[in-house]
Amino acid sequence: MFDDPIVEEIRRVRRAHASKFGNDLSEIVEDVRRLQRESGRQYVNFPPRLLANETEPTASDAAAT
Repeated sequence: MFDDPIVEEIRRVRRAHASKFGNDLSEIVEDVRRLQRESGRQYVNFPPRLLANETEPTASDAAAT
């Protein structure tokens, strides 16, 4: 497999950041949110997009396969 130095650097930084918080996801997320607040940039949150309901397979669909 091909080693990408950029991907490796991102993983190294991510591991170092996570280890600062004992790999506790809630603490990591809070730190990222704190960094966002302190950056002064405007962040946008979009509501989740719901998937269209799929129809239930019918008996004739099952027989066709």
